[in-house]
Amino acid sequence: MSEWSLAQLLAGLHDDIQQKLETVRKSFGHPGTKGDASEAVWLELLQKYLPQRYQAATAHVVDSEGNFSEQIDVVVFDRQYSPFIFNYQGQTIIPAESVYAAFEAKQAINAELVRYAQNKVASVRKLKRTSLPIPHAGGTFPPKLLIPILGGILAFESDWSPALGQPLADALAAADDDGVLDFGCVAAHGYFFRDQQSGTIETHIAGKPATGFLFRLISQLQFSGTVPMIDVQAYARWLTI
Repeated sequence: MSEWSLAQLLAGLHDDIQQKLETVRKSFGHPGTKGDASEAVWLELLQKYLPQRYQAATAHVVDSEGNFSEQIDVVVFDRQYSPFIFNYQGQTIIPAESVYAAFEAKQAINAELVRYAQNKVASVRKLKRTSLPIPHAGGTFPPKLLIPILGGILAFESDWSPALGQPLADALAAADDDGVLDFGCVAAHGYFFRDQQSGTIETHIAGKPATGFLFRLISQLQFSGTVPMIDVQAYARWLTI
């Protein structure tokens, strides 16, 4: 009888993601189709392996003042405490208070696409988020402080050599506060994440990047806490239109 191997299971998870992304890159000719398929690979990974309190979808994000983000390839959001998520004709719209993370998914990363991802993430972080006092048996807790929305970029390949070297660091450093990218995974080469305390970028080359990225993201989400209590009435005022 063959032995169970956790190392093989974790390696297989990465290999499956890398193989799917490589197949998409080689097999699909239309850029739009290729992009949609790449997004689907990353969404499948997060939908399958993130804890159930989190969900992942391609979506727009909206705030209580009626402002919308750009379309985000992968939004990680709360489903345990979110009172409403709109799904209409294939479009998903998520209230800003429910968002944990926003990712842009591309075939390959370069300076232009890093800037593009930074702008996409910024369009989410600039939205207004409400936070209500939290009732409990002895009264109320004050409104919860807003948790930072994580941002990142996901890809199969890199146009740089080395793939995650100084050019990537320079591109990441060019962002303003709203556009900062906290995570990135280049499945064929490695992944990076930003240390939340020091702000420095830690890069992990080779290994099993997709699995390493997934575990690092889950770990960061664990320390992010819970999204704030949304002020539903701030959204309800739009019913008068």
